[in-house]
Amino acid sequence: MSGVDLKGADLRERDLSGRNLHGADLRGADLADSFLHGINLEDADLSNANLFRANLLQANLRNANLEGANLIGADFSGADLSNANLRNAKMLSGNRLLAKLTGARLSGTTFPDGTKNA
Repeated sequence: MSGVDLKGADLRERDLSGRNLHGADLRGADLADSFLHGINLEDADLSNANLFRANLLQANLRNANLEGANLIGADFSGADLSNANLRNAKMLSGNRLLAKLTGARLSGTTFPDGTKNA
């Protein structure tokens, strides 16, 4: 499913664990409460997507675009967000950010403690 167009798709409460969505277009997609353990979202566009309470354990999000995404309550434990775009993403209340963020762009991001990155 590499490079697939899932723009605006309703994927709530789905189990997409281990799938290869490298380069996928998920702009505005609803992935709330989805189980995405080990998913490959490298180079994917998740701008303005809803990842509310999504489980992204060990996910590959290198170079992913998460600008403006709702990441509230999402679990990124062990995920790789290297060079990801997290500008203006919402990451409040209980995010588990035990993730690799090397080179990630974080301007305007709201963090779990409510602070905003300038």
